[in-house]
Amino acid sequence: MKFLSFHSFSVNRYSIKSVFILLMLLFATVSCSKKQFAVSSVNTKSSGLSSEMQSFIKGGVELKLDTGRKKPKQIIRTAEKYLGTPHCMGGTTKKCLDCSGLTYLSFTANKINIPRRSQDQARYGKIVLNKNELKKGDLVFFTKSYNSPDYITHVGIYLGNSRFIHASTSKGVIITEIQNPWWSERFVFGTRVF
Repeated sequence: MKFLSFHSFSVNRYSIKSVFILLMLLFATVSCSKKQFAVSSVNTKSSGLSSEMQSFIKGGVELKLDTGRKKPKQIIRTAEKYLGTPHCMGGTTKKCLDCSGLTYLSFTANKINIPRRSQDQARYGKIVLNKNELKKGDLVFFTKSYNSPDYITHVGIYLGNSRFIHASTSKGVIITEIQNPWWSERFVFGTRVF
């Protein structure tokens, strides 16, 4: 068996690949852990937040999303191209979409990398708890919109004037009033990514 020498260490050629893989995994773990535990500006103790919300925040929130020089109106324009598209769970095409599929496509079409699932998308951007403080382009998140172990179960894009665009299970991609009683009681927070 042939051996290579590195600073007084002897490593056979088969273990070099293993060492490289371990180093890459270690690097990935360290770089991911920094993102995972971002500090939130939301005070979980004094805000009267539910235990589910507090648990979600402890998992890491308010991560930075690199939006480059893109503007909210570009994301909104892209999302509006999907109006009328039917809903299907896991869908990410003009043929059919789910809620996070709509946001995912709207952002990635504008070269902004965003996670695929709404639960993960909710970890990016500054949290906005009050619906009245939302701005165009904010992501809006909801809970208990269907039976799921995830805390965040629905996402849309805020359009201004109390409206948001999203993929409804019954009507496909539509624009809805955020004060709609069904959605209003399920609203958790918005996130400002721009």
